[in-house]
Amino acid sequence: MKSRIQYTRPSITSLEVEYATDAAANGWGEKCYDYIHKFENEFKSHLDVKHAISTSSCTGALHMGMAALGIGAGDEVILADTNWIATVSPIIHLGATPIFVDILPDTWCLDPSAVEKAVTKNTKAIVAVHLYGNLCDMNELLDIGNKYGIPVIEDSAEGIGSIYHEKRVGSIGTFGAFSFHGTKTITTGEGGMFVTNDDELYNRVLTLSNHGRSKNQIKQFWPDTIGFKYKMSNVQAAMGCAQIERVEELIKRKREIFNFYKNSLNDLPGIQLNPEKENTTNGYWMPNVVFDLTLGVNREQIQQAFFQENIDARVFFWPLSSLPTFSLNLNTKYSHDIPTRAINLPSYHDITEPELERVISVIRNLRLNCNE
Repeated sequence: MKSRIQYTRPSITSLEVEYATDAAANGWGEKCYDYIHKFENEFKSHLDVKHAISTSSCTGALHMGMAALGIGAGDEVILADTNWIATVSPIIHLGATPIFVDILPDTWCLDPSAVEKAVTKNTKAIVAVHLYGNLCDMNELLDIGNKYGIPVIEDSAEGIGSIYHEKRVGSIGTFGAFSFHGTKTITTGEGGMFVTNDDELYNRVLTLSNHGRSKNQIKQFWPDTIGFKYKMSNVQAAMGCAQIERVEELIKRKREIFNFYKNSLNDLPGIQLNPEKENTTNGYWMPNVVFDLTLGVNREQIQQAFFQENIDARVFFWPLSSLPTFSLNLNTKYSHDIPTRAINLPSYHDITEPELERVISVIRNLRLNCNE
């Protein structure tokens, strides 16, 4: 049997092992926050933002950020129907109502015109998810936000390396949230980051992130409000310090992998890959291929073709409105259509050229066997 090709795995070197070992051996007592503070500072520098708070996940960062904005029962939050559940779960936990709207057919990200149509007097936020490293049209979304006095939140879980009009994603909206899950471009195993340029919002989230204890509270073990426990450990942050030192190398490799796919598939009509529009740089966290509707190829056929070659086939996100939790009969055309004829492509950092060629061969065979 051919060797298995995974869809993703982290890039871990001796540097990550060295830092994590030091944190495990020495990062206790008065040193228990050393790597955490270092990681936050280096991540702030990378993004060029004022504030960063390390968290246990991107979901935790979103949850605290939304809570700090006062989102709760009776409020509505607009987001794209094509998303992972992690984007909507904090909205539900806070008692608010998610309003799902369609995506654009070229970027697979939030459609600004659909967003504006969905705004009501109860709308309290817009969540812009930079899906697979693709970029939302932040200028249009910010214009809508400014027009109606609504904050725009950036779910940048998949956005490391992506740049919009010379600004790194996550640094543009009211706040940004990042994921460092083991599948992401940089990883701490599990983990995330809340970032913002808003001093007041930062202080509210900082308090919430420490069980509700204010940084100015002089009483020991005295919470000022009910908060959360979404902290990152010092050992995780040590890995993050090594990864952020290597971040440009890791981003560069992601782009190399995508461009190999792109250059190898350029001659195939009816194949769509992740876009890179003018004034943007795509971090290409997860390359995707979407087969044109006229080709008649479906998700199950694509999965089977990959499985037969012992290649992981990760499906495009299902529309959230179709999940049993919501079971909404929404007319989000592209959110329902694109996932039925798309697949994520393997893109781990040390994937070899022969392995990439095996993936490309599956796509070519699928395309060439289509009846147009």
